Amino acid sequence: MEQKKKKQVLVACGAGVATSTVVNGAIEEMAKEHNIKVDLVQIKITEVGSYVDTADLLVTTAMTKKEYPFPVINARAFLTGIGKEDTKQQILDELKK
Repeated sequence: MEQKKKKQVLVACGAGVATSTVVNGAIEEMAKEHNIKVDLVQIKITEVGSYVDTADLLVTTAMTKKEYPFPVINARAFLTGIGKEDTKQQILDELKK
């Protein structure tokens, strides 16, 4: 089975540092576990607009009201622990598409 093109996943939080690092690590682990190639880009939520032409998915712990041409997954569950497995499954489902 041939591997689909690498998915570009934006991991964004308010400052592009703390919480996105936690989420970044979790996605990296999931991708490895399921043998999915991903290109993780850790950014500030304000930088998402620069990636509208290349990104496949946005996973963020920040609030965003903007519409993007790719799915947006709220990853605050990684911080609270509440609903974390559901969020992981959502991300996985998108990565497998």
